[in-house]
Amino acid sequence: MNFVHSKLKRYDYLFKDSKKNQVTQEAIKMEERLQKILAHAGFGSRRSCEDIILAGRVTVNGQVAQIGVKADISIDQIKLDGKLIRHTQEFKYIILNKPKGVLSTVRSPDSRSTVRDLVPVQGTLYPVGRLDIDSEGLILLTNDGELTNKLTHPRYGHEKEYRVLLARHPDDKQISAWRHGVVMEDGYRTAPVQVDVETRSGEGTWVSVIMREGRKRQIRDTCGQVGLPVLRIIRIRIGSIRLGNLKPTEWRYLTPSEINGINKLTSTNYHSK
Repeated sequence: MNFVHSKLKRYDYLFKDSKKNQVTQEAIKMEERLQKILAHAGFGSRRSCEDIILAGRVTVNGQVAQIGVKADISIDQIKLDGKLIRHTQEFKYIILNKPKGVLSTVRSPDSRSTVRDLVPVQGTLYPVGRLDIDSEGLILLTNDGELTNKLTHPRYGHEKEYRVLLARHPDDKQISAWRHGVVMEDGYRTAPVQVDVETRSGEGTWVSVIMREGRKRQIRDTCGQVGLPVLRIIRIRIGSIRLGNLKPTEWRYLTPSEINGINKLTSTNYHSK
């Protein structure tokens, strides 16, 4: 269905033929890709909103939407699961110290707790930068889909910093391999990372890891490839946002300066590539 064409019919009784070309241009300018509209409305990142569209959950003017469709939220009726979508009026930004054993999701497939359960704030909130269930530390929750996209999309390359407790003391060869990139079981070679040995803890060792990639279970799988069992992973930073003194399960709102810092960083990282 051509949504621009259907939209122009609404203008026919208001404008003469000589003005239709101008109306067409204005209508096209107001349109945005559907996944961007969903993200702006607080339904997750653009990538997760694409999954929502692919699942057939979104309609535009009564028609099931497809990837690539553009629409204008001020004119078109856009519905998710039958409910009309409107722009979110106020964005929320929350930082949480996720404890081990908690899922980095909004809903749990079973009885396990999620990060959303730990933040009793009304409205839609989605986690940014997921951690596996055995990992701990910094999780952002927000209803700002554009910010979610900027913080998670690989093209922006934001730094993420972790403290990792290894079950044994690494040797120079293992640390060097980790730093330069490791070939995984699926043939993918990880990008170089910054790895620094911090302190010993009994038979184990704490190391600091700073990386820009974010593949699922990347630290655990990389360590497995070089023979370094992992006991704990704690994320302490995403971009300019630091975990600070928050204890496990504690959360707080980001300050205005922290939000501005993220927006500046995402803009700088994108334009520098």
